[in-house]
Amino acid sequence: MKKLDVTCALVCLNGKTLVVQRSEKMKLPLKWEFPGGKIENGESAEDCVKREIWEELNIEIELISKLSHSNFDYPNFSIELIPFIARYVDGDIKLSEHKQYLLLEKVELNDLDWAEADIPILNEFLRL
Repeated sequence: MKKLDVTCALVCLNGKTLVVQRSEKMKLPLKWEFPGGKIENGESAEDCVKREIWEELNIEIELISKLSHSNFDYPNFSIELIPFIARYVDGDIKLSEHKQYLLLEKVELNDLDWAEADIPILNEFLRL
């Protein structure tokens, strides 16, 4: 089974958390997730998450801390998700891949249909 190393960011903006919904064309269509993407050869997880947030959302972030990795086996691939808590720095949000984004209070995050690999990260974040 193919294993993917992926980063994601829990971006804090005006006291809320940024989440994105996968498009109909993506794997796991219409599931909600924390934005991020695959680590490229020779790239650090930190550089990856900053690059991916810039490419996918058109914003710059500052990394604050790292959460526990999440490992999950989907039917056709395996994922190791490396999450970071981040702070919005600059830019106007413009989606390049996702269907939509929301800025939510922590108490609202459980109401979404999450991608399975993001659920342990969500739960750890909610306990903070």
